[in-house]
Amino acid sequence: MAETGAPSLPQSPPPHTSVARAERFVWLTARVLEQRLFAHHFRGGAADPVETALDAYRNEDGGYGHALEPDLRGPVSQPLHTAHALRVLDAVGRCAGQRVERICRYLTSVSTADGALPAIHPSQRGYPTAPFVPVVDDPPSALLATGPVVGLLHRNEVWHAWLFRATDFCWQAVESLEESHPYEIEAAVTFLDSAPDRPRAEAAAGRLGRLVRAHRLAALDPDDLDAYPVSPGYAPGEHHFPYDYARTPQSLARAWFTDDEMARSLDHLAAQQQEDGGWPVRWRQWAPAPALEARPLVTVEALRTLRSHGRALG
Repeated sequence: MAETGAPSLPQSPPPHTSVARAERFVWLTARVLEQRLFAHHFRGGAADPVETALDAYRNEDGGYGHALEPDLRGPVSQPLHTAHALRVLDAVGRCAGQRVERICRYLTSVSTADGALPAIHPSQRGYPTAPFVPVVDDPPSALLATGPVVGLLHRNEVWHAWLFRATDFCWQAVESLEESHPYEIEAAVTFLDSAPDRPRAEAAAGRLGRLVRAHRLAALDPDDLDAYPVSPGYAPGEHHFPYDYARTPQSLARAWFTDDEMARSLDHLAAQQQEDGGWPVRWRQWAPAPALEARPLVTVEALRTLRSHGRALG
């Protein structure tokens, strides 16, 4: 009697390289946008599919919403979503044209009185939002939101009237910092890495580097994390490392750290890849969906950082 049933298929061997393990994780867990970003960065994928996926988050006002930044839920445009969209466009070489013109019009519409961006626009009220990004009626200007946007626009040689006052705000904010926290420092670095006045940017970056080391805002010894304080409001163990500030060797922040400090931090980053192939989310997790959506984002960025510093991914 003949056997019945479907034939057994050969089993693929489990992936062993960092990038192959991450790819499997991305296909298992990521949104379409991160799937296409992974394909673009690591499998030679085109930029057009990335742009198409990003369009799903774009609103009529030129801004972006719909939980593009996972910790802000709901449909409304927000500066943090729009900064995220600019990072995507920059990563695929599409940060130009009418799309960016519409973004700049949106930025103008939500700017504060001094021409900069609030971290959260009050339109977010009523939608689920991470507890560490409170919604207030009259939010102040924030370097955290403005610095990355201004930096990416300058990096891509975008010129728009909105940039003039926003750039002035960033200079004033960066050069007056006496105390800070890691995410604000990262925002300042994104601004300084592309600010048009290079001597001024180098001087400001040198001062920031001294502040980071003096206040121990970078964990220089991953084997002794208890020696480094966690900033107020951060999750327990939410340390930041040299690679968080110097995502590429070309960053001004790279000069803040010795070769040995940088190497140890990259070793630590590589070792954080988990059994499922993804990297962990280090900030506070407040709901299941934002945590799930954030891990592929973190995974793609970890791989890009390692590759930019010359680490082999397999």
